[in-house]
Amino acid sequence: MSEHNDVSIKKTEYSKDRTKAEKPIKIMDLTLRDGHQSLFATRGRTEDMIPVAEMMDEVGFWATETWGGATFDTMHRFLNEDPWERIRTLKRYFKKTPFSMLLRAQNLVGYRNYADDLAKAFVERAVENGMDVFRTFDALNDYRNFETVVPVIKESGTHFQGCICYTLTEPRLGGDVYNLDYFVKKAKELDAMGADSICLKDMAGLMAPYDAFNIITAIKKEVSAPLHLHTHFTSGMAAMTHLKAIEAGVEILDTCMAPYAYRTSHPAIEPLVMSLLGTNKDTGFDIKLLASINEILEKEILPKYRHLLDDTKVSIIDINVLLHQTPGGMLSNLVNQLREMDALDKIDEVYAELPKVRKDLGQIPLVTPTSQIVGIQTVNNVLFDDENERYKMITGQVKDLCYGLYGKTAVPINSELQKKALKGYPKGEVPITCRPAEVLDPELPKAKEEIKGLAVDIDDEILYAMFPVTGKKFLKWKYGKEEAPESVKARSLDQALTEQKLIEKVRAGKLVDKPEKDVPEKSDAARTFKVFVDDDYFDIGVEEVGGSPVVSYIQQPQIPVAASPAPVASAPAPAPAPAPTPAPAPTATPAPAPTATPAAAPADGTGVKAPMPGMIIEYTKKIGDTIEKGDTAVLLEAMKMENALVAPVSGKIVAINYKSGDSVAKDDVLCVIG
Repeated sequence: MSEHNDVSIKKTEYSKDRTKAEKPIKIMDLTLRDGHQSLFATRGRTEDMIPVAEMMDEVGFWATETWGGATFDTMHRFLNEDPWERIRTLKRYFKKTPFSMLLRAQNLVGYRNYADDLAKAFVERAVENGMDVFRTFDALNDYRNFETVVPVIKESGTHFQGCICYTLTEPRLGGDVYNLDYFVKKAKELDAMGADSICLKDMAGLMAPYDAFNIITAIKKEVSAPLHLHTHFTSGMAAMTHLKAIEAGVEILDTCMAPYAYRTSHPAIEPLVMSLLGTNKDTGFDIKLLASINEILEKEILPKYRHLLDDTKVSIIDINVLLHQTPGGMLSNLVNQLREMDALDKIDEVYAELPKVRKDLGQIPLVTPTSQIVGIQTVNNVLFDDENERYKMITGQVKDLCYGLYGKTAVPINSELQKKALKGYPKGEVPITCRPAEVLDPELPKAKEEIKGLAVDIDDEILYAMFPVTGKKFLKWKYGKEEAPESVKARSLDQALTEQKLIEKVRAGKLVDKPEKDVPEKSDAARTFKVFVDDDYFDIGVEEVGGSPVVSYIQQPQIPVAASPAPVASAPAPAPAPAPTPAPAPTATPAPAPTATPAAAPADGTGVKAPMPGMIIEYTKKIGDTIEKGDTAVLLEAMKMENALVAPVSGKIVAINYKSGDSVAKDDVLCVIG
């Protein structure tokens, strides 16, 4: 047995003062970023991280992931929080543990490659705000997209962790594209770039235990940088994969605190701590401290987010991920999109189409943003294609991919699709072969000019430059120019628990509160009357007490009614009782005022309708402008991908019914051509 996979065991009793292991495994905690991103759509708020921050700082994590990935987008868009402020706030509580972020290379924390000036500024500001470890990946494993951000990371003295996105074209390692040689080659490229550590990033939980052993063993023969394994629990293999990775010599593993672990998240730290106790890989962590942290998370934090958890499934694993290879976050997005379009019945068609689209697009790994690119294009194909034409509605990001703006794909893109996607493409119809950012103009000067008077510092300007529509909306909330809607405001624990009790009542069929009262025993003197109301009737029991008949009970027949009749306090003797008055409906919370209905299309006009729910990015024309059939009329964002909606006829724009940033439903008329 080689030295690196020797996990020796010695007799020990659990104690936080136990002897330190010879080669303790290092742990990066993902609870505060990828944990809540995986389980409840990145909706975790900074205020709900503070109660456990100081305790987590005492655990001894190699690093804790607090930022990057989807947090930047979600925070300003859905939580009304400044993403930059999260780093600064949490830094006041974490005194010892380094902070890590997930950086999408030239994509930064967005969904496209940004210009070099913006990429440099972003990394500089992340360092200045307190980031220590930059976990850097490219969705295509095209490391030309590292060339701008990595020098900034290295010059700042922070930690550059280079990632290899792990993906497969077959159920197990050994395909013609993603094989052992591929991953070793990528590791050597990162080592040559000066990576301080190298991460195998398994987004969907596809890595089998023995494949992990073989890959890590092979890479360690070729590179000197420490190896870090990131794998999701989705398929159920992750904990086993962790143990085989440890045997192979991996130095760092990713885990979550137990309440934020499992399902589409990551393995929990607690079982790993106990599994390695007394070995030369012992983490040294105090299981009692971990239990105390979990107590707070379980009782004081997670109840606020329970409504976002998917409780429709009994199983905590999804074995189907080994078939469709769809990461958990991408899968939930697809399901939500289909549900909003009233097309959830087509989910199996989406699963069948997805590998075809992925192959057409060059067998790209499925990780943000390529997972969204493949996913949304797949949905578009299923919903809009017919027997005469495939790829009828191609997203803007698929066009960018075909042009080369994301980088080089593992295998060539389908030539027919590429030609169709690039027909009329603004930057040209011939794909580029250079580093993508070389064809992008600087972005910061334009952004600074556009947001002048609203942004107060460079952090605001960077936020706007990356997310112009939602970023501007957030800055208006931040500086009091507009009132933030209720939907982005935080909920208290009491509110969450009250809502949960209401949900439990609904499920138990006890939504209407009725006062508790003693019901007297019915005597033989009780008489029954039938009371008819329209086509329905009630059996009413009447019993004389002290000379006056009193309604003592109401028994409904099998025919259902809208509301239970209320008891009548008294009624004249033996005449038929009056029709019971229905019980008053419970007081409902006022619904938010509906969005104004857009103006109806003139009789002689043709509307451009939203083919799916989304958000208006921009209109390409103003009222009165002429537009030709086939020209883009509106850019609509759906699941963070752009869709160009074209004019069905030629004419003049006679009505525009929404503005940039507005949310729209399927079939809403966005503008009218007369």
